[in-house]
Amino acid sequence: MRHADDPLAHLRSLPLFSGCSEQELSEIDALSDEVHVPSGRTLIRQGDIGREFIIILSGEVLVTRDGEEVARLGAGSYFGELALLASTVRNASVTAATDLEVSVIDRRGFQTLLEDSPGLTRTLLMSTARRLGELDAENRRLRGERPSEDNLAD
Repeated sequence: MRHADDPLAHLRSLPLFSGCSEQELSEIDALSDEVHVPSGRTLIRQGDIGREFIIILSGEVLVTRDGEEVARLGAGSYFGELALLASTVRNASVTAATDLEVSVIDRRGFQTLLEDSPGLTRTLLMSTARRLGELDAENRRLRGERPSEDNLAD
């Protein structure tokens, strides 16, 4: 996945890192490990303690919650940040739908990135707010509730 002439090209191409400086990209690269994951392997399980943040460099994953498919994610997508940010258990399982190349950052590395990379922190906060809103909407839908006026203003 790495380019010999530009080892940071794979990170620079991901929207998640668009607000990061070259120094921040170098730090992200140093804190992450690229891993090949064969099709069919479970990367994270719903209910497990979150220990890593994962970025899909190539391939596709299937996201399931309570045994039901909720999403398919491909290159440039990421997951695992909610459990690390909130110190909670995983809210979904993620399984490789195809062979994958992923970049994995452990809990300590993730915390370092948040402290040292304001551009990345901003992007993650916006994404997290969006995902939490989606989860709230899904919960309301499952309970048969209509959105309240308060939630429409958020």
